[in-house]
Amino acid sequence: MRLLKFTLGIDPTPRVGCLEDGRVVPLGAGPSALSDLLHSPDVARAVEDGKRRTSERLDLASVRVLAPIDRQEVWGAGVTYERSKVARQEESEQGATFYDLVYRAPRPELFFKATPSRVAGPSQPVRVRRDSKWSVPEPELALVLSPSLELVGFTVGNDMSARDIEGENPLYLPQAKVYDGCCALGPVITLAGALPKPDALEVRLEIERAGEVVFSGRTSTARMARRYEELIGWLGRDNIFPDGAVLLTGTGVVPPDDFSLAAGDVARITIEGIGTLENPVVQSDR
Repeated sequence: MRLLKFTLGIDPTPRVGCLEDGRVVPLGAGPSALSDLLHSPDVARAVEDGKRRTSERLDLASVRVLAPIDRQEVWGAGVTYERSKVARQEESEQGATFYDLVYRAPRPELFFKATPSRVAGPSQPVRVRRDSKWSVPEPELALVLSPSLELVGFTVGNDMSARDIEGENPLYLPQAKVYDGCCALGPVITLAGALPKPDALEVRLEIERAGEVVFSGRTSTARMARRYEELIGWLGRDNIFPDGAVLLTGTGVVPPDDFSLAAGDVARITIEGIGTLENPVVQSDR
């Protein structure tokens, strides 16, 4: 069962629907329609009830798919894969010990990633900071959480990162991670009960430049060093999320150190059971 947020024609009203066999079943409209559905006591039942109330079916090609987020905060978890730990150690001699320690420590690295206004949807541009010369996409499984921090679904996430800024000094992490166009989510939310074996999903990244694939890599969520429940539990310590949250779970696919995104590239992330999130890359001009 997959949900998407979309607009229809010239009407800017955000809508929520269920994607079935390439067609969209409308389930509601309004700025909080997606959240209202996701935060239902029984999301799957609420979706089925909504489907029974309408006979309307829309071609997927006729709608504009948006990032599946309303007012939720986006947070990130770092150094959850060994490959990510190694990459962080490579980019920062001074911080290498800290990255090794956090990989093994009981407390995970958690950081604020984005407000909804900084999140791109499918086909919308993600940005490279204008003061960065070494930036990469980070393909990640994203957990969709209710206000009570119940795991209600999964989506695809792109955690854009300026590796040179973070590598210069780990205290620059917020600047390396949080800026306009620093994150992308989509294309859909697959409900938790509809995604078999979420702890063993293939995650693939392709970067296209001038029509050619210049990097590709893959991993599996089975290689994560931490469980989803563990990350959610730490996120909820001394924190409340009245609008729910989206939690990126870290990356296990890292391009080589001599690679950086450039304006005009296309980042394409695929996670089985959810779909493909594709975004063009632009260089920030502000």
